[in-house]
Amino acid sequence: MFTHPVPAARARAHLNATDLHVSRSGRPVLTGVDVTVSPGDRLGVVGENGRGKTTLLEVLAGTLAPDSGTVHRAGALGVARQEMPVGDDRTVGHLIDDELAHVRAVLRAFEAATLALAEQRPGAEQDYAAALAAAETIDAWEADRRVDVSLAALGAVSDRARPLAELSVGQRYRIRLACLLGAGHDLLLLDEPTNHLDAGGLDHLTERLRTHPGGVVLVSHDRALLSDVVTAVLDLDPTSDGRPRTYGGGYAGYREGRDAERERWELAYRDQQLERRRLAQNLSEAQNRLVTGWRPDKGTGKHARATRAPALVRAVHRRQEELESHVVDVPPPPLRFRLPDLDASPGATLLRADEVLVRGRFAAPQSVLLRAGDRLVVTGPNGAGKSSLLRVLAGALPPDSGSVQAGRGVRVGLLAQESPEPSRRRASEVYDAAVGRLVTSGRLAEPDTIGLGRLGLLPAEAVHRPVAELSVGQQRRLDLALLLAARPQVVLLDEPTNHLSMALVEELTGALATTGAAVVLATHDRQLLRDTASWPRLHLPGPPAYS
Repeated sequence: MFTHPVPAARARAHLNATDLHVSRSGRPVLTGVDVTVSPGDRLGVVGENGRGKTTLLEVLAGTLAPDSGTVHRAGALGVARQEMPVGDDRTVGHLIDDELAHVRAVLRAFEAATLALAEQRPGAEQDYAAALAAAETIDAWEADRRVDVSLAALGAVSDRARPLAELSVGQRYRIRLACLLGAGHDLLLLDEPTNHLDAGGLDHLTERLRTHPGGVVLVSHDRALLSDVVTAVLDLDPTSDGRPRTYGGGYAGYREGRDAERERWELAYRDQQLERRRLAQNLSEAQNRLVTGWRPDKGTGKHARATRAPALVRAVHRRQEELESHVVDVPPPPLRFRLPDLDASPGATLLRADEVLVRGRFAAPQSVLLRAGDRLVVTGPNGAGKSSLLRVLAGALPPDSGSVQAGRGVRVGLLAQESPEPSRRRASEVYDAAVGRLVTSGRLAEPDTIGLGRLGLLPAEAVHRPVAELSVGQQRRLDLALLLAARPQVVLLDEPTNHLSMALVEELTGALATTGAAVVLATHDRQLLRDTASWPRLHLPGPPAYS
């Protein structure tokens, strides 16, 4: 494949960070992070919420000093943060000028060098050559045109006189992103750049990042963007030694490397636990022998008793020392999600919806027939009624016309887009109460209940905390646990990847592919749509127009 040569000035651009440490309120946020980005490198930064991804970008951008470690930058830097404060009197033009300030400076320097060359000032030829190289490196004369192209592709406001205060957060973000894509920066630091973009905008962003000649650091939960763009991935999630890992080979290399790392971690932890149990068993057996085992048979003399006792005491001490010296230095590995058995009778009709319609929610009557093992993806633009259709299938929203009928004894479960208002009760109490209601109502037999810990969704410390104190991601995990507690034979998932870690999403996707339950999902997640490409589709048209 043909690649454009990197100009000498851009080839010297780089970003290097070594052994970064950042703590906040006494809590480590970044621990031993190393980053190296050169022209052509596109580094993805991943990790669950709260792992320090945004903090890392602030350190790399120079807006936050690390507690320790070093950062070296060379080249023009463009930064897209998630938040963007806006003054009342600023316009779209002001924002564009701010983001293209370095381009304007390069062009002014070129004009000054051109004038000096025309006036034959001393050293003007060298200054002109340097200014020309700087302008050509970023193709400064085309910067405004590139910004206009990106504004159109991202669906952003292009009227430079428009006050920013009149625009939504999404519109302001798209304007700034268009500026960054057009400015020709040597290095780009992007924090969740797919927020607020439609399909066309996502395609444009992907193409511009793939062809960007400089370096890119990309924080994103968008697995499709990571798969399409990055050349390496920095994972900030916990590891066996507490230090982050960088994986080459793009997103596929990251997935393969992360899985192998996790398997090694689990094996090392299991080996240490087995060895500790073995040593504890040896100590217990030695102590038992000290109490009873050294006693000789009846009639044996006192001399035999006296000579055997010290050896047994020494054995106990030796076993005690072995146990105390055994160091457990491998922390418990992350939980693995375990989908319970949701099988239904093969071929059985579980749920039937005939010509259901909810006025103002979806445009035309819809019919759905679900048998055991069926799969269905509901697609359509925002406002098409995907969530409403899933609620109708779940029995949570009565249709204005048509009918919904579930098979006798069939359990239907819905994972809604957003979590309910968080309770002050502990997560374990909320879960146990839900299971109790299932049993007392006769929907679930006592032997079929599942303990919260068996699902591998919440760590022990989160299980015993009030739901209101859990992170958004942990609350979403609890929602999923409550859904699975009912052992549904029909699983309805509305944007199931919202707020879930990439590792859990991939485990969930793999588990759903093999369950005997019927599964219906509605999603905009591009990678999930790719992963379920073989599933049948039900497309809902856009929202109906009413006068």
